[in-house]
Amino acid sequence: MNLMGLQGGQYRPLTPEQIVTIHEASLKILATTGITYEQGLDDTIQMLEENGATIDREQKIILFSEKMITEQVAKAPEKVILCGQDPKNDLDLTENRVHLGTGGAAIKILDPETGDVRATTLKDLYDVSRLVDQLENIHFLVRPCIPTDIDEADYDINMFYTCLKACSKHVMSGVNNEQGLNDVIEMASKIAGSFEKLQERPFISVITSFAISPLKLCTQSTRIMQEAIRKRIPVALSSAPMAGSTSPLTMAGTLAQLHGEQLAGITICQLTNPGAPLLYGGIPGMANLKTMGYSGGAVECGMMNAAIHQMAHHINVPNYNSSGLSDSKVPDTQAGYEKAFTALLASMGGSNYIHHSAGMLESMLTIAHEQFVIDDEIIGNCCKVLKGIEVNAEHLALEVINAVGPGGNFMTSPHTMTHMRSEYYYGNGVTDRKSRDKWEQDGSLDIRQRALEMAKKLLSNPEPSYIPKAVDRAIKDEFHILLQP
Repeated sequence: MNLMGLQGGQYRPLTPEQIVTIHEASLKILATTGITYEQGLDDTIQMLEENGATIDREQKIILFSEKMITEQVAKAPEKVILCGQDPKNDLDLTENRVHLGTGGAAIKILDPETGDVRATTLKDLYDVSRLVDQLENIHFLVRPCIPTDIDEADYDINMFYTCLKACSKHVMSGVNNEQGLNDVIEMASKIAGSFEKLQERPFISVITSFAISPLKLCTQSTRIMQEAIRKRIPVALSSAPMAGSTSPLTMAGTLAQLHGEQLAGITICQLTNPGAPLLYGGIPGMANLKTMGYSGGAVECGMMNAAIHQMAHHINVPNYNSSGLSDSKVPDTQAGYEKAFTALLASMGGSNYIHHSAGMLESMLTIAHEQFVIDDEIIGNCCKVLKGIEVNAEHLALEVINAVGPGGNFMTSPHTMTHMRSEYYYGNGVTDRKSRDKWEQDGSLDIRQRALEMAKKLLSNPEPSYIPKAVDRAIKDEFHILLQP
């Protein structure tokens, strides 16, 4: 059952009037409060000033006029297509089309053999990428973990290489610096056949955390963002304020600040290279004021992330945001309901590219093989909701009802045989619907145990290599590739 790119938009936490109110509040923030910046952005500041921004260099404040923001944001493309190495995995991010996938930069994993927490490795990234490649409801791969067993200088090229070798779906990740970005683009160009072919079918994209909330430009990430934009490699403009900590406690205040950060980032991008592809990357969250940590599984996170799509849609830009997070440390009941609530709300909101939706635990610190399998099932259910109920002559089945008649039975009807595999979502097999007797005969396994068995079975399948051998050799000749065969 194809459950990718279905239409959301059924859930709208903001009214049209509220959307306009927040947008106008954001424009006021940019015009009167402004955005500050770190050292090292002289060229960017000069570009903004030459195009109408007011710069107070002593206070390091940038003020944007409404006219400037409106003109530049209008140049951002309304339609962005993020490709897979296999075209069947292409993502059309227009209007309310919904896609869900992985995300994060976890540094811990629940070891699939012992169940204990340990640091993540490059091999873990490879194994998880292979799982994602085979789980059909996970639509894309955002690098879910950091390989802590390699030097930071080797991160960028090795993370992208490992993901691209193991998975044919679209691959997105952050990078540490401009050199790392250019190395990744060079490697991807070899796989694509040329830089021009990569631009035509971008099967990689880059997360750029350009904004340090509240309202501050990060030098390194802004420079990476602009370099990717110059080369027309798609970017997600990530900013992730926490309500009560790095944004106002109220949801409306958080949305207004975040929307302002996004408007500023889009303006910088379109001044850098008009028409370059990007994703509005608002990721509103909330702080746990008892611990001052991140509270990723709260239902309000789902509400705000649904609202983010409305704000992005208001300015006709596809969006990247977040769902499926949990504060739970293991794949338990808490993880299940937190993930289901936030994923369903963001999906029904119509968000285009929802990351963090698979595999994450402990507020993005930890991943688990079994959680990817469980989340694939959750995502499938969310997408089934988006598919809705088909109503036509065939599905109303009046002739069938008449043929079976009062007191009859539909079990053996040809109509039942025709629709039994397509009308309902039966999942990937991790959900148990057996009788208790049969469940006990099969070992009385809970969902975590079943999911872990499924993950092990998937990883026992033959290993693919989506990078041709000759290209693989050329990449290894040029770059320091650490993944072992």
